[in-house]
Amino acid sequence: MAAAAADSDPAAAVAAMSTCAHCQREIPSSNIDLHSVHCARNLQKCQHCCEMIPRKLMDEHYDENHAPINCSLCKETIERESWDLHKGEKCPQRIVACEYCEFELPAVDLHEHQDVCGNRTELCQTCRKYIRLREWIGHETQCHTNSNGSADTSRAIPERVLRPPPPVRLARPARLAHASPHKRLLFTIAVTGIAVMIGSILFQRDEKAGVGLLFPPQAKIGCDM
Repeated sequence: MAAAAADSDPAAAVAAMSTCAHCQREIPSSNIDLHSVHCARNLQKCQHCCEMIPRKLMDEHYDENHAPINCSLCKETIERESWDLHKGEKCPQRIVACEYCEFELPAVDLHEHQDVCGNRTELCQTCRKYIRLREWIGHETQCHTNSNGSADTSRAIPERVLRPPPPVRLARPARLAHASPHKRLLFTIAVTGIAVMIGSILFQRDEKAGVGLLFPPQAKIGCDM
């Protein structure tokens, strides 16, 4: 009879529900005691998302949903809630493409690269003028329009060539003219020593040749007994 009365009376049905002090959920009053004991013993409220998580899974829940992430590109520690924004728009080392040449480089270097790359010129096939790439869209809109006043979009912008930064050239060895005074002095001494040595050898050879001419060797005369 009481159950039938509770089913027919909405107020009685509401009065039959109780709020769990631990998880703040509405529990039938007939089960509230058993639920409260089980809830307090096995569940824990996450301080970040306010969800009730099994105590034994709280560390796993935190690591997968709330633990900060170390960005492998910029080495910064980012809150997980901000990770998608950081990865897509904020990380200074994320790879982006130049809008003029489509060369890929870190975002931190993009502004400086585009300042240079945007000043390159391409030949406009319509007016035969060289136009800076950063001014190309404005040039198309202002100078090349249809008779009805709209821009002619049938003509494609010239194909952009992928141009990586210029390679670094190795420094050439310094020439003798740019060598230090100490090195030039050592070089002069070495050359002078070699010249003196060669002259001494030639002088000794010429001296021996002159003595041979003045005193020719005498023939040996045998003695007959």
